[in-house]
Amino acid sequence: ANFSEQVVESFPSDISTGIYYGWACVGNGDVHKMVLSIGWNPFYKNIKKSVETHIIHTFKEDFYGEILSIVIIGYIRPEKNFDSLEALISAIQEDIEEAKRQLDLPEHLKLKEDNFFHLPESKIVNNH
Repeated sequence: ANFSEQVVESFPSDISTGIYYGWACVGNGDVHKMVLSIGWNPFYKNIKKSVETHIIHTFKEDFYGEILSIVIIGYIRPEKNFDSLEALISAIQEDIEEAKRQLDLPEHLKLKEDNFFHLPESKIVNNH
C-alpha cells in the first residue's frame, strides 16, 4: 500500500530513510503487522521519495481509496541498493521476519489496541 505524493510530502522531513516496522489498519478493519519503506528505492532508481507499506496479511480484495492508518514502532535498517531482484526479495523477507519478532514483544503488542486505529464513522470510506 503506497501513500500518495501529498501524504509523503507531509511526513517529517527529518525522518531517516530506511525500513521500519509497526502496525497498520485499512479503514476501520483489523490492525495488522506491517513493514514500511521510506526512501527512493534505489533498486528501482526512483526520483521521488516514497512511503510504501507492506501489511503482513492477505486481503480478500483490493482496498484502493480506503484510509490507511499506520503507527511506526521501530527501525530495522537503512535503505540500500541490491545487485539483483532476488537479493531485494530476500532482504524484504528478512525485514518481515524481524518485524514479526519485534511486534510480538509485549510493549509493541499493546499498541495494536490503541484508539488511534478506531476511525470515527464520518471518516469511513466506501461503506467500510
